[in-house]
Amino acid sequence: MHLPRTKLATPLLFAVLALFTPACIPSHAQAAMLMEEPYGFFGFLNPTGHDAVYFERICAETPVKLRRCQDGELGAVITRYQGIAHYDWLAVPLIPYLYSVETASEVPARVDPDMVIRLREKYHEALLQILGKDVPRGGDRKRGWSQLVGAAYDRRIYVFRFATTVEQDDALIARLNDGPNQSRFNLLHANCADWTGNILNSHFPGTFRRSILPDAGITTPRQISYKLMRYARSHPETQLTVFDIAQVPGNRRHSHANKSIAKSLITSGYVVPFGFISPYIVAGILVDYVGWGRYPLDLKRAQVLRPEDMGPLMLPGDSTPAVLGTAD
Repeated sequence: MHLPRTKLATPLLFAVLALFTPACIPSHAQAAMLMEEPYGFFGFLNPTGHDAVYFERICAETPVKLRRCQDGELGAVITRYQGIAHYDWLAVPLIPYLYSVETASEVPARVDPDMVIRLREKYHEALLQILGKDVPRGGDRKRGWSQLVGAAYDRRIYVFRFATTVEQDDALIARLNDGPNQSRFNLLHANCADWTGNILNSHFPGTFRRSILPDAGITTPRQISYKLMRYARSHPETQLTVFDIAQVPGNRRHSHANKSIAKSLITSGYVVPFGFISPYIVAGILVDYVGWGRYPLDLKRAQVLRPEDMGPLMLPGDSTPAVLGTAD
């Protein structure tokens, strides 16, 4: 007995679709670069700020071991600080990194310095003891584990979200888990922005190269942000979108805008003493800033992310001029 061709073709078609459809489903997730504004005494001395990276699909099994996220997890922020527990990088879940609590429902609308200390101490006691009991807490003048939790109580954070793939995320997990994690921090040539640029180069090869100019070869968060936005303007598949995580009021004064090295020297007055040494040094700093180091970023239209609604951070972006800005 022979079945009609149409009856044979129908189940065959469904079988083929079932076989190939999973491979056709996009495997993209979202990642982001966090440009964090400078604050406090150290932010006055060095107003360049801090850099970190966030991955929706990568979670922190411990602060020094990464894994794929499970359903319902929001991903982790990975960053380099100045030798906390002698590690080169550390990872913390997104909400604790920003607010020192485990769920968005616990985030206070306003804080005071004592409350921030209590929130940080509570999270440290529960989940950061693995770093060691002798790791200093840190503060404005000395870095410590407190830098890893409650960042939004200290400063405003700009989030530059981009698309990433399963293969890229798995490769980064393997690279960081299997590689050495011994502090290499150096403010001049191995700072947080250098580390972030190195991580982003695995997604955008050759985009974040070190150069003699601008800023005498020193990498800054604003420089990395500008290069990422410039790359995204000519590569719409990056899906870059910029968000603004506001500083929670009450803990300290508002943080300040991220600056380049040249602009820091000019606006802070540090350039004046160089004038007594040689006017050519001052001229060189001015040329550096005007010629290369302004890094225009159009951040005024960035969408504000609130603790209770981090959803836009996990959704695909749209690389339009309104999103990326038009400054260049």
